[in-house]
Amino acid sequence: MTASNSLLSSVVEAIGQTPLVCLDRLTADIDGRIFAKLEYLNPGFSKKDRIARQMIEDAEADGSLKPGQTVVELTSGNTGTGLAIVCAVKGYPFVAVMSRGNSMERARMMAALGAEVVLVDQMPNSIQGNVSGEDLALVGERANEIVRERSAFRADQFMLKGNLRSYYLHAGPEILEQSGGQFDAFCDFAGSGGSFAGLSTIFKEHDKSIQCHVIEPIAAAVLAGHKLVDSMHPVQGGGYSMPELSQLDRRTIDGFLQVTNEEAIYWTRQLAKKEGIFAGFSSGANIAGAIQLLEGDFKGKTIVVLMCDSGLKYLSTDLWANPKAESIRSSADSNTNIIEERNHVA
Repeated sequence: MTASNSLLSSVVEAIGQTPLVCLDRLTADIDGRIFAKLEYLNPGFSKKDRIARQMIEDAEADGSLKPGQTVVELTSGNTGTGLAIVCAVKGYPFVAVMSRGNSMERARMMAALGAEVVLVDQMPNSIQGNVSGEDLALVGERANEIVRERSAFRADQFMLKGNLRSYYLHAGPEILEQSGGQFDAFCDFAGSGGSFAGLSTIFKEHDKSIQCHVIEPIAAAVLAGHKLVDSMHPVQGGGYSMPELSQLDRRTIDGFLQVTNEEAIYWTRQLAKKEGIFAGFSSGANIAGAIQLLEGDFKGKTIVVLMCDSGLKYLSTDLWANPKAESIRSSADSNTNIIEERNHVA
């Protein structure tokens, strides 16, 4: 799964081999270094392109996905975008099921890539832009309904091992080669848990002393065993308040870190201003976690993180709010591929 200088047969072959960069400007006043894997440079602008390709190719190999069969998956937008790309190239109809709480840029991108996008209402107490575990459960129910209705293949990122395998087989070896294996810790914001699971496993196979930490929202740090305080947070694609994730192997978890909404936003903006890296909320959360490590027991050490997706996917959110741009408004969406479903949840 490598992109070389030779002619590629499709954009799917361009997935992976993203750069690893030193964030020396961001850490100028901090004793230590951060290496950032620029996953937002994948064709679908996120790390989830990797799992989309792996899950589909694994399903093709074991026969669970038949030629021309419809593929369905719930998504915050990134996995759905990756699947839309892979399915378009391979000839599978794709249905993305997403909460209306996620940013509309994602729905428009998936629709542009040929996906049928089904938007599901949030719970009555939910906030636009903040998708909770309860909201995700509604999306999951609708995804399962569509699978039954259409005899479709469910590309279940929470259950299929292709998720973690994509990082174990490809992203992990890339990071080890690019860094020379010379780093001390890895931290990662938990969504499905696949990137942490795959990377922590291969890093510890390389060097057992590499410390791997899971990052969660401070008010929803249930994986760390803390009580759920508030499931509403702006870091889309993760922090769903699930006490267990099937992708995770707790034997590879050395610790847990908690970040605030404000920290995630601050460091995302600093990435853009100081490093020219235009990323999303979870990338800022990863930096916030890395900074905690460098200011604590890992002073003077080197931390690896992922830049999970592009800031282009959050232009309609508060992440890039600018008082001077308040007059800019998006027009009503006229894309007929986007289906807004209203559950009327009581």
